Amino acid sequence: MKKLQFKIEINAPAQKVYETMLGLKDKATYEYWVSAFNPTSTYEGSWEKESKIYFVGTDESGKKGGMVSEIEEHQPAKFVSIRHYGFLVGDTEVTTGEQVEKWAGGHENYTYQENNGTTTLTVDMDTIDEYLDYFEKTYPAALARLKEISER
Repeated sequence: MKKLQFKIEINAPAQKVYETMLGLKDKATYEYWVSAFNPTSTYEGSWEKESKIYFVGTDESGKKGGMVSEIEEHQPAKFVSIRHYGFLVGDTEVTTGEQVEKWAGGHENYTYQENNGTTTLTVDMDTIDEYLDYFEKTYPAALARLKEISER
């Protein structure tokens, strides 16, 4: 797996960036920034430590799909670690097989560091070669959307 890192400065306190990013007060804030990946992106489940969470959306044909993940670590407004371990195909969890093995154990980590009311958000994530270009192009656009909505 390849490791990617994205950083953005957001002119808002870490607590606000964190709540906006995870959609804790209004799920629509999460859905807004992740719509850069898929216009129908959302999550199902809980952000609590050791909870299962699905990151889902629908494809061009309207079929539901996404990632099966666990919140491995959760320190409010400081650090959130997500471990991806499977796929959702329709309502079926797929946690074994060749495609899953490529991604299994991959992480997506969010680190929030506040200094004088400005938050540096760092995203560290694992990906596979076939998605490298996609994430390098799309993640900065998604974070720009997060910055926009967090600074309101």
